[in-house]
Amino acid sequence: MNRDENAARVVEARCLADLSVEEHAWMFHARVQSCKAATTKQGKPYYQLELADETRTLDAKIWSDKAEAMKNAGALPPGAIVKVIATVEEYEGKLQLKIERIKATSRAEEPDLDMSLLVDPGLALVEDLACKTLVIDIETVPAHERDDLPKSVEDALAKHVQRKDTASSADELSARIAMSMGMSPLFGKIVSIALGDGDDPNSEVHVLAVANEKFPVADPPKWLRLMSETELLRSFWALACKAEVVITFNGRNFDVPFLMGRSIALGVPARRDLLSARWALKPHLDLFEVLRQGDKAPSKLDVICWALGIESPKEDMDGSKVAPTYARGDIVKIAEYNRHDVRATAEVYRKVRDTVLRYSKDWGQ
Repeated sequence: MNRDENAARVVEARCLADLSVEEHAWMFHARVQSCKAATTKQGKPYYQLELADETRTLDAKIWSDKAEAMKNAGALPPGAIVKVIATVEEYEGKLQLKIERIKATSRAEEPDLDMSLLVDPGLALVEDLACKTLVIDIETVPAHERDDLPKSVEDALAKHVQRKDTASSADELSARIAMSMGMSPLFGKIVSIALGDGDDPNSEVHVLAVANEKFPVADPPKWLRLMSETELLRSFWALACKAEVVITFNGRNFDVPFLMGRSIALGVPARRDLLSARWALKPHLDLFEVLRQGDKAPSKLDVICWALGIESPKEDMDGSKVAPTYARGDIVKIAEYNRHDVRATAEVYRKVRDTVLRYSKDWGQ
């Protein structure tokens, strides 16, 4: 991409974090997370893209008057590294790129290209698990022993629990405090995240898990990958950036806020916004929001599965047993339970996709 008569108004940026609303255009490199053809209400074609590097993810559009850019966008492979000239606008309180030129590039084509911000290090452990439709579910436990908490923190937790549900004994209060800790990213941690391809009913469900350090796992099953919580988070965000949509069940209320909270606690960049557009179908589809019954009836996953004729994920284990199971060191049992939830969520997704989503103009293909 050579500079031409527009050179005077084009400024080079090292990364997406450097971009801001200016009168000039910017020239930069990025990684294509998604590129989708669309049509305006007036029937004109355009492209909607998500561009990313290790510093930021930004939405971008290519309008029909940019013929060369439109042509190049249509040929972009998934995950392509691109060289871009674009202006930056503010739309609904967020930065958005208006692309003038774009083309795929590589280190071979540009020997001086700095790939350090373009190659996602989080993919190293999970690149083979990348898919278009990523179904996830997490399991969490308390991150601290109650005796290790400062007294003011312990008192605050006890008051919080007693406000919600008065405990009848000290043991009951202790158990409820532990459960409350496991439900908060400030006091809990992620020990398992199951991942599946929602569009492929025959695909294996894999689990990234954090073993209890007191109980090493000698021979984990092939579908189980043991790592630290930091590695788990980096791997999740890398896969979320590669996916077109992340599928959860009640993920807006629990899974995604917990993933974000733990990312803050551990200093891991949460590099894809899965919460802002509450009523959008992408990039995060929460099936609970689609199927919830409000006050009319329960909307738990096993209830939804029963109603839709899908095998229930619940067996001899439920969420209340995850923490004690982890304390015993049985991370494999937790991971198996986690897998059941993702299998069930994926089946619910496919039923919703085939009967509702494919007819929605906001879903696309």
